Amino acid sequence: MSKKIKVRLPNGEQRECNEGTTILEVLASGKEPGEPLIALVDGEEAELTKTLHYDVNLTPITLKEPRGASAYLRGLSFLLIKAVGDIFPGAKVTIEHSLGKGIYGEIHYTRNINVRDIAVIKERMQQIVAADEKIERIRVEREEAIRIFTGLDMTDKLRLLKHIKLPCINLYRCGNLYDYFYGPMVPSMGYLKVFDLLYYDPGFILMYPHAGDPFNIPPFNDLPKLARIFKEAEEWAAILDVGDVGGLNDKVASGEIKDIILVNEGLHEKKIANIADKIYASKDKIKIVLIAGPSSSGKTTFAKRLSIQLRVLGLKPYPLSLDDYFVDRERTPRDENGNYDFESIRALDLELFNRHLTSFLNGEEVEMPQFNFCTGLREWNGRKYKMEKDSVLVIEGIHGLNEILTSSVPRENKYKIYISALTQLNIDNHNRIPTTDGRLIRRIVRDYLYRGRDAETTILTWPQVRAGEEKNIFPFQEEADVMFNSELVYEMCVLKKYAVPLLQEINPGSPAYPEAKRLLTFLSYFLEADENVIPKNSIIREFIGGSCFE
Repeated sequence: MSKKIKVRLPNGEQRECNEGTTILEVLASGKEPGEPLIALVDGEEAELTKTLHYDVNLTPITLKEPRGASAYLRGLSFLLIKAVGDIFPGAKVTIEHSLGKGIYGEIHYTRNINVRDIAVIKERMQQIVAADEKIERIRVEREEAIRIFTGLDMTDKLRLLKHIKLPCINLYRCGNLYDYFYGPMVPSMGYLKVFDLLYYDPGFILMYPHAGDPFNIPPFNDLPKLARIFKEAEEWAAILDVGDVGGLNDKVASGEIKDIILVNEGLHEKKIANIADKIYASKDKIKIVLIAGPSSSGKTTFAKRLSIQLRVLGLKPYPLSLDDYFVDRERTPRDENGNYDFESIRALDLELFNRHLTSFLNGEEVEMPQFNFCTGLREWNGRKYKMEKDSVLVIEGIHGLNEILTSSVPRENKYKIYISALTQLNIDNHNRIPTTDGRLIRRIVRDYLYRGRDAETTILTWPQVRAGEEKNIFPFQEEADVMFNSELVYEMCVLKKYAVPLLQEINPGSPAYPEAKRLLTFLSYFLEADENVIPKNSIIREFIGGSCFE
């Protein structure tokens, strides 16, 4: 007689089933949009095909949640790779980065892929979904994985495996195609009914439903400036000879990482100097430099390094803090939950700020306020400033790209800079690293070292931070005059030693535990690098300490 086990669901329901029952059988779910894609078993992500052998807490994960959207995208990536292999044998697919609510990638073949090819690939994907081809998870010994990937000419996987010393590797198989994916997979291709594939020279855009809406695909919003920055990151990776995590680990193992660090920092400095040159070239017009970007992009260090380069050119940069223009706390707008919304542009005294900007540009001396965060009130302490001929205001804040912030100033007098950590480094050709992961790990380390917050708190508040970015920053990024990519290709090799102990402290019972486990798995792919060679003015010093700007 089979042993009985108990499965507890989030709504308090408890189901009894036989030992060895799969999650899919417990949930009795289907393959339509909105149905579970993966599940949490005692806080850890698992495929629906996982068999249960003891009493567990089971949480179904659908496309309404970010980790469900991630699982769906992994499945779509596998589907795309399978379809390309069926039509263009020997072609290599690279899944590269997000762009305009989709994922950009390229297909490397004996000839250039065109718009008609993309249409044929999309049709083949639909056929595979209709056939509901099975996705099987298999566990193989390390040597067997190496043999499989050698036969498939997946050199990126071989580079990665060189530094991962696990005795066994979990692979996914669909027909005769084997692949490795970072995270659980849907059980079959029949789950992936909602998608689109667009031609985007020289590659493609893979469109998919996002968290919260499993039935619809958001419209593609082309972001040409952002696309160019990602292309630049790809070119930098070529200069550094680091195309993926396996390649980066090769540099750590060989000791060449010191040169990688110095060259990468040199590229940053060159880019910052070029931005300063552009500002100087229009110094008679540009009087205000606005710097905006999402959380943990390194805005503070960037602003200080840019100011130094402006001073080299003979300009006189003056930092103007938006924080000092907060309205008194009781006048702060509230969000839908009734909480103060400090990220709203209306949390700033726009009328006073613009009045002061006009006075500055007219050459008048202005007494500036200082906001007291303890009392929640604005104070006047006699701090005054008057712009000179070669003066330029440097303003850093999340609303810098929004014209409402500086509506009193003509556009020609402003220079807008968008900064973000946009990684082009991926785990391998088929496993991209979301730019948000890099920023989250930066923030976890910084919050602990400088703000007294543990990793659990940072992870649990991250969705609210991301929501604010989606509302206040990303819609305006294409308004920038220039974009600066603050990502450093080596940074995870340095952040790892700081972040891992903090993530390991999170209790399995915490709602932050699944995300902590995912980030720990992610960081396990990187070898650690010595930080001593990192310059004191590096953006990464803003997060790990030792900055000359502290």
